[in-house]
Amino acid sequence: MKTIKGPGLFIAQFVADRPPFDSLDAIAAWAASLGYKGLQLPTGPGSFVDVALAAESQDYCDTITGTLAAHGLVVTELSTHLQGQLVAVHPAYDRLFDGFAPPELHARPGERQRWAVDQVKMAAVASRRMGLRVQASFSGALLWPYLYPWPQRPLGLVEEAFGELADRWRPILDICDENGVDIAFELHPGEDLHDGVTFERFLEATGGHSRAAILYDPSHLHLQQMDYVGFLDVYADRIKAFHVKDAEHRRDARSGVYGGYQSWVDRAGRFRSPGDGQIDFRAIFSGMAANDFDGWAVLEWECALKHPEDGAREGAAFIRDHIIRVTPYAFDDFAGTPPDRTMNRDLLGLGSTAGSNIDRG
Repeated sequence: MKTIKGPGLFIAQFVADRPPFDSLDAIAAWAASLGYKGLQLPTGPGSFVDVALAAESQDYCDTITGTLAAHGLVVTELSTHLQGQLVAVHPAYDRLFDGFAPPELHARPGERQRWAVDQVKMAAVASRRMGLRVQASFSGALLWPYLYPWPQRPLGLVEEAFGELADRWRPILDICDENGVDIAFELHPGEDLHDGVTFERFLEATGGHSRAAILYDPSHLHLQQMDYVGFLDVYADRIKAFHVKDAEHRRDARSGVYGGYQSWVDRAGRFRSPGDGQIDFRAIFSGMAANDFDGWAVLEWECALKHPEDGAREGAAFIRDHIIRVTPYAFDDFAGTPPDRTMNRDLLGLGSTAGSNIDRG
């Protein structure tokens, strides 16, 4: 068994134009003061990481890792969530997702998509330069407007969409393979990969690509009413990243999992800071330890009620206290006996290993 690394913090929700959130050095100092050991770094517009430069320059990558190291931190993963989303966008969402790309690409979906593909590829190279094995991302979506099968979907629509999605991602996954980096897709509403079955469809369409992986976030599975603990065993060999995010689903007489177009505060299902929702993190961390997950436990703060700085402060201690330092011993080793085949055969009533009259066929 292996001990999970942590606590880590995904800083996407904290980057701002005010201190200590306005520079990588300042946000690293703040995170370290709370007890974090690693940062998951967003990339793309408005972030602290230029992946194009990082893919070209080892010195630039060393500057980023050195900035964190000065505060006792490491990079846990690079995130290309926003760029991954833009790898596949249904036209209904074109204008809404323009904000994920540089202004010069707005209203130019073809160029925006090519930019996004290049960004994710360059992030794989940058990850290698930083000594990372995993990149966190979204899959994008072509099918999301057709999630609910009414009106009835025409035959072949789902298969066509997953085939196209795989065609777009396979060259990216191949670049990741060349650089020894997995892409861990966060299974998330609004993505074609939003549960286990959709991940399996994608995996099949890519020919079982070895670099296609899962970012495990139990909050999204809980709000779909899935068995998020059992999920750990089903997909143990594909789970390569972990977001610690809580959620709750409060049964309601007026709305359900679709939310009634309400604000996050009023929805029956909503995200919460770790420990404030319904997720059984003790079972999750136990499952992670049993399955030899040796990646990072990374806080992704999203809460409809609590201030983010309070969530970050509490989250560091929450993760630290849930990490299981795995044992190298069996609890009953003290009562064990050394191996002795003769004794074992005697205990089984088989007699000695020599001179047996048993016919073994």
